[in-house]
Amino acid sequence: MKNGKRPTRREKTMIASVCSDPDNWLVSKRLPRSLHLVHRQTKSIKVIPIT
Repeated sequence: MKNGKRPTRREKTMIASVCSDPDNWLVSKRLPRSLHLVHRQTKSIKVIPIT
């Protein structure tokens, strides 16, 4: 798995609408229709759709 990158301001708002705290998540993949997120501490993966 690639290293996650810090989310942009726009991505943080999308993450905040789905997850509780966007500061705990890193973006591992940016696809046209979804974001693949990795938690900083637990390394769990979450996929959220982009609207």
